[in-house]
Amino acid sequence: MAFEVSYNLENEQQFWDELDDIVSTRCQEHELIDNALRSYLNVTTSYKAEYLQTDYSVAKCVYRLIQGHLFSTHQEYVRRQIIYCLLQEDDNPTLHMVAAFLLYDGRNNSNDVTFEMMQTEGCFPRLVELIQTPSVQEDTQLHQMLLELMYESSRIQRLSWEDLMSIDDAFVLYLLGIIEGVSDDADDPYHYPLIRVLLVLNEQYLVASTTRHANGHGGVTNRVIKALSTHGMTYKTFGCNLILLLNRESETSLQLLILKVLYLIFGNPTTAEYFYTNDLHVLIDVVLRNLIDLPSDSPAANALRHTYLRVLHPILANSQISKPPHYKREEVLRLLHLLTASGNHFAPVDETTVRLVKRCTSVPWLQLPPINSNHVSPSNGNLSATQSPVENSIGNGQKELARRTLGMSVQGGGESATSVLEVAAHTEKPGVQTPSRAKVVES
Repeated sequence: MAFEVSYNLENEQQFWDELDDIVSTRCQEHELIDNALRSYLNVTTSYKAEYLQTDYSVAKCVYRLIQGHLFSTHQEYVRRQIIYCLLQEDDNPTLHMVAAFLLYDGRNNSNDVTFEMMQTEGCFPRLVELIQTPSVQEDTQLHQMLLELMYESSRIQRLSWEDLMSIDDAFVLYLLGIIEGVSDDADDPYHYPLIRVLLVLNEQYLVASTTRHANGHGGVTNRVIKALSTHGMTYKTFGCNLILLLNRESETSLQLLILKVLYLIFGNPTTAEYFYTNDLHVLIDVVLRNLIDLPSDSPAANALRHTYLRVLHPILANSQISKPPHYKREEVLRLLHLLTASGNHFAPVDETTVRLVKRCTSVPWLQLPPINSNHVSPSNGNLSATQSPVENSIGNGQKELARRTLGMSVQGGGESATSVLEVAAHTEKPGVQTPSRAKVVES
């Protein structure tokens, strides 16, 4: 959009007043709507350095437009014009404002119409291009905004074959390289959008490969797993952060994305030992804790339990834990037994859980020698093999007893259990929180 209006505003209040006038414009002709949008982009980009320096102020500016009369009466047309602007503009301030609009508008509407329109108009290859553009890389706020937009617009719909073909090995290695070089602080806000883009790309590859095989076509190369297969020793920080996020995350859909990556990593011979041994031990602790935290009377929790067990099997069978000394062998066996022991659930143990537990316990190193079969009541400080401390009307104290008995060393992960992979088929809507036994007890 070419800018046709210049502004000379003296203070921040004048800026917001002018913005309110623009977004309140009442018009019907497309030419007048275009002029109003040009004015909006002109005033926001002209004064971005002065009044829109923070993410909050940018969001406030975007929501002025979303809630204004101009957009509310011409939503489809305004969205399409903003998308065309994303496809055509190269000016960083303009890109920042249009990307912010698409991100917040997409999150704001429940029917995903914005992200679907972006998909129809072919925005994904453009995002791949922009994220790698040197001038964009120098603008950290814009770069992070585009990463967030790629993640949000890709996790609610399937990418096309052409979209997937726009991703090459260099793009994935570029993202992994940034994660490796940003900082050692897992709380660095730059880590999260980078990791989430890689997670959603892996999901897209997994779904695409499954679909193409089902339709009799050849598979598609998963470039995320390929990058870890060929350069895993160089990009260890990604794996470390996966475990940290799995330990902290309470949103089911995000946890599923993490678990799907883990499923493929441990199921691939070239990446099965990708994690440092110490990090692998932490992962085992997280898995054990989350399995015991899942309530036993929730259908959603059952789905998570099943997929957790699907992930646990390749970890036990293929990672370093399969070699002596076997980390927490007794604790793993004890927990697996508890998942299928009669009387430990409000409802009978389902057949899928029994089958998946049997698969896990069939791993050779878990079979011999047999574990100590002495069972002591939880009141004596040990975990009974026939009575779970997290059964029936359990309390927080009993749950903590179970965790201590299982030797869980992970702290600060919160009480929420982590969602689980149902491989390619299992998904959840964004925003849904993972079931947690602690939450059930507290309520």
